[in-house]
Amino acid sequence: MGWKRRCANPVRRQGGPVRAGRPGGAPNTRRAYRADLRHYAGWCQQQGLAALPAEADILSAYLAHLADGCKWATIQRRMAALRKWHELKDEPFVSGHKQVRAVLEGIRRRKGVRQKQAPAFELDEFRALVQSLDPDNPTELRDKLVLLLGFTGAFRRSELVALDIGDLAFSRQGLIITLTRSKTNQYGEVEQKAFFFHPDPLLCPIRTLEAWLAQRPPGGPLLVRFRKGRRHGEVRLTEERLSDKSVDNIVKHYLGVEYSAHSLRASFVTAAKPNGADDLEVMQQTKHRTSAMIQRYTRTDDIRRYNAGKKLGL
Repeated sequence: MGWKRRCANPVRRQGGPVRAGRPGGAPNTRRAYRADLRHYAGWCQQQGLAALPAEADILSAYLAHLADGCKWATIQRRMAALRKWHELKDEPFVSGHKQVRAVLEGIRRRKGVRQKQAPAFELDEFRALVQSLDPDNPTELRDKLVLLLGFTGAFRRSELVALDIGDLAFSRQGLIITLTRSKTNQYGEVEQKAFFFHPDPLLCPIRTLEAWLAQRPPGGPLLVRFRKGRRHGEVRLTEERLSDKSVDNIVKHYLGVEYSAHSLRASFVTAAKPNGADDLEVMQQTKHRTSAMIQRYTRTDDIRRYNAGKKLGL
């Protein structure tokens, strides 16, 4: 295939992609990129090839290898990780080479490009579920707060678990939560979300939050884990920050395995739009930079709502 650079151990020879540079971006993105670069370096090592720079033949062969078991989204992310690594090492990246483009186009056609989207839930079902949770049960109170804050704040799960008690500012009008970092805000710019009192205390995110804070010492992470106590059925509140995977598990536990933490965010959009919110109002809470994602979330609902299939007269 004409590969020019070969070495017995490309990871050791190049210092390793993970140690050689630190890709920027959100923490979850950095973790994914590090794993992607380790995978690429391991493949190069098995083939006896130099990992850096990724020449067109090597990159094409690696992409063909990924095509056998990876989703299109995974392949895209690994290409992004490799691009970032090459930028950090001041090396050219050959993603635009005609051979690489041809391989990518072939994979794209074969796999399709439809991205799996977290489903939104029915608001009536969500309302009934939240009202049924016992506020005197510490675990259910925390989980209720996760669900209500996640939904009314259109949070990403990484943003939700990163919240500290010091990020909260209460007033007579409601609550302002300040985000110090988010997926679209990596430089600590002021980014805030507003929350409002609900007439039903069982559905009010602010009253639920106040009840939760009454059980917590001042300061520290907002959402924390429970540990099993010594007695059967006993749980102990800790100061360990809840993980983003735990948010996913909470959503699946109460709403069903087909849902994910991102369903809270998607459902905010699909609930707000039919109730008269415009894209700018929705983006004020979701912090999307453009309306493209808002339209993607609402596309399925729009297909059902504005469709002549209901007017056929059958």
